[in-house]
Amino acid sequence: MRGATHARWAATAAALALAATACGGGADGGTTGSNGSGILSSSWGDPQNPLEPANTNEVQGGKVLDMIFRGLKRYDPKTGEAENMLAEKIETPDSQNFTITIKDGWTFSNGEKVTAQSFVDAWNYGASLKNNQRNAYFFGYIDGYDKVHPTSGSQTADTLSGLKVVDDHTFTVRLNQRFSTFPETLGYVAFAPLPRAFFDDHDAWLGKPVGNGPYTVDSYTRGSQMSLRRWDGYPGDDKAQNGGVDLKVYTDNNTAYTDLIAGNLDLVDDIPASQLRNVQADLGGRYINTPAGIIQTIAFPFYDEAWTKPGMEKVRKGLSMAIDRNQITDTIFQKTRTPATDWTSPVLGEEGGFKAGLCGQACEYHPDEAKKLVQEGGGLPGGQVKISYNADSGSHKEWVDAVCHSINNALGNDQACVGNPVGTFADFRNQITQSKMTGPFRAGWQMDYPLIQNFLQPLYYTGASSNDGKWSNKEFDDLVDKANAETDAPTAVRIFQQAEEVVRDDMAAIPLWYQNGSAGYSERLSHVALNQFSVPVYEEIKVG
Repeated sequence: MRGATHARWAATAAALALAATACGGGADGGTTGSNGSGILSSSWGDPQNPLEPANTNEVQGGKVLDMIFRGLKRYDPKTGEAENMLAEKIETPDSQNFTITIKDGWTFSNGEKVTAQSFVDAWNYGASLKNNQRNAYFFGYIDGYDKVHPTSGSQTADTLSGLKVVDDHTFTVRLNQRFSTFPETLGYVAFAPLPRAFFDDHDAWLGKPVGNGPYTVDSYTRGSQMSLRRWDGYPGDDKAQNGGVDLKVYTDNNTAYTDLIAGNLDLVDDIPASQLRNVQADLGGRYINTPAGIIQTIAFPFYDEAWTKPGMEKVRKGLSMAIDRNQITDTIFQKTRTPATDWTSPVLGEEGGFKAGLCGQACEYHPDEAKKLVQEGGGLPGGQVKISYNADSGSHKEWVDAVCHSINNALGNDQACVGNPVGTFADFRNQITQSKMTGPFRAGWQMDYPLIQNFLQPLYYTGASSNDGKWSNKEFDDLVDKANAETDAPTAVRIFQQAEEVVRDDMAAIPLWYQNGSAGYSERLSHVALNQFSVPVYEEIKVG
């Protein structure tokens, strides 16, 4: 994804005078305006959690936060390169102590200045156990995290001892161990600054978040729509080229696609599998299909003793070998997915940590061996696996049914595997985060930042923020710590791959396929592109 550099692996002025500037009608009542004032509509889903930067670790909420916030770094939409945004410079003598200088002239959309304190306050809030933030784990390398977010008992400090404000434009960070790629992680939204308004009236802020990005939140009705509008006072060089974005909630992406074709929606950023056969004919050059840093897997509830009994690693490997990935990606996904052979993504490149074939035969279709392994491991828990998925996306039902069909054929039992639909994405995620899954469940990872570390540590490290299955392995943890401390990029990559082999040997999750970003858009739009996270680069889209 990146060049062969250290960074590669390491990776309110919202009210617009629409009536005065609009020059025509648009999709679903949108506007086509002059001077970049047009409003576009885009498909979306309600986020699981309130839109706090440190509390959002899923795609739908992340889309909004990426529009209303800018951090120290930003990942280039085309290359994925971690480039300075609010950071003037980040300096370190030893990969453990960092001095961060922020640029002058940045404000939040409510007029507050963005200062070093804005970052320190936000990070302290995100790390605090009292605030129960989903992304608290990302602050775990900062000194004092064990005091503000202990693994047991009450916190004994309210602030991270490793954070110090020097002046309005400078703060220092001391980590509890060397972490050579720490600067490259700082484009992730969990590290965004927060205004005093967030702390002074938290409930009001949650109702209408205030950030420092190119858009502001105009309104939000859960289950219906979030309206964002361009902030004309935005000081960055990536100003919005449109007047705003109406994110419309859909519980079925087939309905969203139908609305796009009918002219009632401008942008769909996830083409449903059932429409992939028709999309070229429907949209022609307005269809986007591009590689992205996304992998789809099947995860397991390791908090359920049924999946941790001796021999269960054989059962998990057997299930993996029972899945005909080539057939599913060809017939259902029309080759917009590529069978996975490791747990990262090809967009990282070999120098960045992607290693084709690392999974070996365990990720290949071998039905006879699959059946043998499942039997040797003691059989399926309860005699059947139910793969849970959120039912508000038609695509998931289609591929889960296909996976189960493949498993059933391999095991010679047409009831060995069935799909288990769960209402909405929010319902599904709530069951996962509350550790209520009793069997395998669909999991997907869209990278937060383009580092091999991000494909492994948040998902499989003991206690990590997105380790939804609660898998734990000391050898893996130790290798990740060792890789993070390594300053030589090729050596670090090799150590991370050793950690990935531990994931493979225990089949901590079944890799399914690498996912391309796919999108379709209306004739009203131009300059539409997906970044390497498969999210539309909304600020570059032009309307009219």
